[in-house]
Amino acid sequence: MMRNSSKPLYGQQNKTAYLFLLPWLIGFFCLTLGPMIASLYLSMTKFNLLSSATWTGLSNYVQIFSEDDTFRRSLWLTFYYVFLSVPLRLAFALLVAMALNKGIRGLGIYRTVYYIPSLLGGSVAIAIVWRQIFDGSGLVNQFLSWFGITGPSWIAHPDYVIYTIVTLSIWQFGSAMVIFLAGLKQIPADLYEASGVDGAGKLRQFFSITLPMLSPVIFFNLIMSMINSFQAFTPAYVIGDGRGGPLDATMFYTLYLYLKGFSYFDMGYASALAWIMLGIIGIFTAVVFLTSKFWVFYGDNQEGR
Repeated sequence: MMRNSSKPLYGQQNKTAYLFLLPWLIGFFCLTLGPMIASLYLSMTKFNLLSSATWTGLSNYVQIFSEDDTFRRSLWLTFYYVFLSVPLRLAFALLVAMALNKGIRGLGIYRTVYYIPSLLGGSVAIAIVWRQIFDGSGLVNQFLSWFGITGPSWIAHPDYVIYTIVTLSIWQFGSAMVIFLAGLKQIPADLYEASGVDGAGKLRQFFSITLPMLSPVIFFNLIMSMINSFQAFTPAYVIGDGRGGPLDATMFYTLYLYLKGFSYFDMGYASALAWIMLGIIGIFTAVVFLTSKFWVFYGDNQEGR
């Protein structure tokens, strides 16, 4: 009898829960899942936004992998950017987090100041400022001129422009730094005290205590930074004048996808590029997850997962 009387209450609770979930469900099906399905369909069509889509099967994918040299160059450039910027950004974020983890006064102020670049770094305004800083007459070359060095126009030279974008990425270390700082505060201080009694130095403590105890946080930051770096667009668009210049040196994958879709109006081809990028990000994420059992440690489990 009690069980039967509880059923209406249980059903009412379910209805209330679904009512609160309704905005998210609408957003998910209408703004995420629906467009993804539409994009998958369009990736197998010829569609220029002006006429109806024409089914072409896998021809877009075949053309991308067999004929498109720009695709291969943009993919290689994106890989280079990811492999260079992600480790440097995480290393710099960890270094700053360890410096701030010394119990200094005004920690909240420093944490806020260091986090601001992460909020602003992806904006068009900051990319324009960065472009001016690394211009031929920008602040960087003005600084070098004090030492009698004549610097090039960093954003106009195809060999150097990628490093200006990498530098901007490293400058956006704030979000990873805040997460590292939270992880550092969870490491018991008695571990360092005990290792110090045993004669372990700072370097040994870092590799034997800090990194293993911080490995779940490193794992999370690595995944998020890698995904974000694969999707980098604004700096390449602004610094490369929206065309990947000079000489395709800023033709990131996302920029090439954008140009195909919104400059050349080849939405079917752009959709195929988007799904290829989704697959690449999925593969890299899966590899990190599979290898994490060898280097990510949780709690007292020192043998991994």
